[in-house]
Amino acid sequence: MTDRQLEWRISDGLTEYPAALAEMAQRVAAIRAGTASDLVWMVEHPPLYTAGTSARREHLQEPVRFATFEAGRGGQWTYHGPGQRTGYVMLDLTEAHGGVKPRDVRSYVHGLEEWLIRALDRFNVRGERREGRVGIWVTDRMAGTESKIAALGVRVTRWVSWHGVALNVEPDLGHFSGIVPCGISEHGVTSLHALGITATMDEVDAALRSAWREVF
Repeated sequence: MTDRQLEWRISDGLTEYPAALAEMAQRVAAIRAGTASDLVWMVEHPPLYTAGTSARREHLQEPVRFATFEAGRGGQWTYHGPGQRTGYVMLDLTEAHGGVKPRDVRSYVHGLEEWLIRALDRFNVRGERREGRVGIWVTDRMAGTESKIAALGVRVTRWVSWHGVALNVEPDLGHFSGIVPCGISEHGVTSLHALGITATMDEVDAALRSAWREVF
């Protein structure tokens, strides 16, 4: 996939979550109809919690802290907010995209993970997969601990993808305490800034776009 076949959009300010859902649904339908190109859409949201299709009510520990939304994607509870780069990916999965095989959701998710890992590598951060755990993880080998730095949640409708990834750049990590993020309570959440990487959102966007070309 080349940039000529793909729209890459970055929205300024904070995008309300219902508006993002509506925009994604409309674009997915247009891609399916052949009237729009694929889209990678970068946004930041106001502080909110979203529930995936596997979310457990008891994992929403502070139900009145922020607005909550049914996302319609796979996965469990996720936090979105300022300082987190959310990337919504709408691709026609009937076609191959770089190393991503057509009509293969597992290959697509692996591609999203690889995209995040390669983007993090540009900041000398080693992102890693974990068997049985969704997301991208970083390890403090001295302390023997690990934390999630990026989340994934996808939906595929008639072989068009939507939803996507969320990379923690400089969010308020305290906001994650209102949920059990992705149903995992035994590990923490971190960000680039918490790791001492004072990257700007523009620099993160540039890293994501560069890494995208290598994977998709």
